[in-house]
Amino acid sequence: SECLVGSEMCIRDSPDTAHPMAAAVESGEFERGIALCGSGNGICMTVNKHQGIRGALCWTTEIAWLARLHNNANVCCIPARFISFDDAQDIVERFLSTEFEGGRHQRRIEKIPLK
Repeated sequence: SECLVGSEMCIRDSPDTAHPMAAAVESGEFERGIALCGSGNGICMTVNKHQGIRGALCWTTEIAWLARLHNNANVCCIPARFISFDDAQDIVERFLSTEFEGGRHQRRIEKIPLK
């Protein structure tokens, strides 16, 4: 991490925060995680390096809902440069309040990790 001199803002590379958060979700310390970066892509790629993580890039509430409902996503990756704060809040609320549907989707989830 690098802090800007004379500023309260710190510049961090997304893996610096993504890996510890993903490890905490993967270990069961937390049930789900929320990750943000400019496009959402870098942080989503990073969390998905963890075998127990299913990170989903969510830019609408419908995408967040489907990520949970059909993919049992456990990390919501948000493209902070492209959505408003209010939209981000709505996406997080939808992601956290949606349960996995299971059924035919469970079989697909089981095929995701490399073993």
